[in-house]
Amino acid sequence: MPVKVSVIVPVYNPGIYIEDCISSLQRQSLPPDEFEVIFVDDGSTDETPARLDRLAAEDPRMRVIHQENSGWSGKPRNVGIEASRGEFVMFVDNDDYLGDEALERMYDYGVANGADVIVGKMAGKGRGVPVELFRRNHPRATVENTPLIDSLTPHKMVRRAFLDRIGLRFPEGRRRLEDHVFIAEAYLRAENVSVLSDYVCYYHLRREDGSNAGFERFDPVGYFANLREALDVVERYTEPGPVRDRLFRRWLRVEMVERLRARRLLNLPDDYRRELFREIHKVVVERFGPGVAAGLQPTQQVIAALTAADRYDDVVAFAEWEAGVAPKATPGDIEWRDGSLTIGFTAEYLSGGEPMPFPAAAESTPLTDVPKDVPAAVRWVASETAARFGQATADLLLRERSSAAQYFQPVRFTRESVPVGDGEEVRLVLRATATVDPAALPRDGAWDALVRVKSGGWTKECRLGPVPPEDRSTPGAGVVGDRPVLPYWTAPHGNLSLELGAHGKRLGLGRVQLGDVTVSEGRFRVLLPVHVPGETRVRLRFVSSRRILETPGTLSPRDDRPGSVLAADLPAEQELSGDVWRVAVCLNPGAEQARFAGLPFALRAGGGSVLVTPVPGPGVALRLARRARRVLRAARRKVDSRIRNGGR
Repeated sequence: MPVKVSVIVPVYNPGIYIEDCISSLQRQSLPPDEFEVIFVDDGSTDETPARLDRLAAEDPRMRVIHQENSGWSGKPRNVGIEASRGEFVMFVDNDDYLGDEALERMYDYGVANGADVIVGKMAGKGRGVPVELFRRNHPRATVENTPLIDSLTPHKMVRRAFLDRIGLRFPEGRRRLEDHVFIAEAYLRAENVSVLSDYVCYYHLRREDGSNAGFERFDPVGYFANLREALDVVERYTEPGPVRDRLFRRWLRVEMVERLRARRLLNLPDDYRRELFREIHKVVVERFGPGVAAGLQPTQQVIAALTAADRYDDVVAFAEWEAGVAPKATPGDIEWRDGSLTIGFTAEYLSGGEPMPFPAAAESTPLTDVPKDVPAAVRWVASETAARFGQATADLLLRERSSAAQYFQPVRFTRESVPVGDGEEVRLVLRATATVDPAALPRDGAWDALVRVKSGGWTKECRLGPVPPEDRSTPGAGVVGDRPVLPYWTAPHGNLSLELGAHGKRLGLGRVQLGDVTVSEGRFRVLLPVHVPGETRVRLRFVSSRRILETPGTLSPRDDRPGSVLAADLPAEQELSGDVWRVAVCLNPGAEQARFAGLPFALRAGGGSVLVTPVPGPGVALRLARRARRVLRAARRKVDSRIRNGGR
């Protein structure tokens, strides 16, 4: 069968960090005969070459090419392209990894949309990745209709015939930003680019040893010489005007202005940041017309203007002021509604830890000249932020703690100007309500709530919280889509998180009282502090010292208050008679890992009735548990014996 995708992995001394990459490639859902992996070892001096040779001997999908060190990733990728047999090539770094269905999903999406380039959703663990680009799918993306230019790393799937037709390869040698040159040209010359945002395809990691190539301190002279080559590509394939300015703005914003902001600048040694500033100043003056900086946000415009004017000291002073600006998101009402969790919150910016004031009467005025000093720059930013408040937005994202995959949640918000003091100043507050459907999240685990605030010159994220213990109001667990979901406050910080697939004591079932349990005419009924959107099937387990019985049950919403009613038919009285029974409930009977949670009471059967009693004392409970485990083991041995004997 023809190879659909060739995965190309440039390799240089990754050590143990290549193992996650290898494992993710071996787990791919694309059939084994439809993809290949080409590791190009660029002169590694660790144990990696031998590791890759063993891998290739064991797995026919894996190939290894060894070469002398070339100094950077461009040549290994080009060698991989020439050796590839796939319809598409996919570039993966040796310390990153793929989602299990990444190759299959990206290939199918690209073929369905006739794409030359497919950009898969990224998650960043310890490093930044584009956010706005992956808000939704873009089957036909261009640099004009999407923020495509925000993603210039090489981790894309590209049609091999397209690369050959236009003669596109990576710049080679000991250099930086070879991926910018390659990807920028690919975007500008492709027939179509497709962005897949509904599945995390690529996990971009910062290594614990801090040795990722992209995090090493660079030589500013060489770095910005390489950056000029990416600008040359844009000039070659665009006309002067708004589109070119918009593309240039990406490099001005990300590679220059953002390096001169707040803590990112202040944390650098003075001699290095002076050299960095000097090289950035040269590029700004040489290559960017007034239309490039004019499209930046207010704070970015100030830094660009001060840089162009060669005012290093003012750039540092502005960074010191901006380092004290941060968003604050305060939770409000949080409750279950019809299977979704509604989360209210307010968000605003703080300065120096206090709510930031803005002029009440502000009009937007272009920055036509360089601010005379930093106080004037701060006043202009405040005025512009207030004037543009009608464009401010608040988003709620849920980020999976283990992988850093994040997903936007639906949000409704309003903007409110809150007077301060005599009314000449206001606070700019966003009041929002997000709706979270746990069934739409892809996997179990811990999910942290983050708020993303865009206002004036800032786009920043913060955790939703903290909330002091006395002010915390949290709904109980819920069961949605055969999955227990627990909202909770983190310790010790008090930020909001969700645990999907929660089990055990954390579900709060220990709060059930004896008065919440009724037994009548063979029916068993318990009031549980668990939300369900409608009738939900569960499973009950009754455990005595001699036997374990199971029966199906249902959870139904309560009409009068939060929570649900657990109902089930009890096993026949003669089965229960003469024993004390501990009771446990499984809230996710259809899941791969179905778990039972104990309820804080017991049933005593005898004399024609079933009584609800307190849980037996610790010694009795322990003996019951041990006997129950013996019963289970005996039952399993019996089943295994029947299987070995052909079911007899």
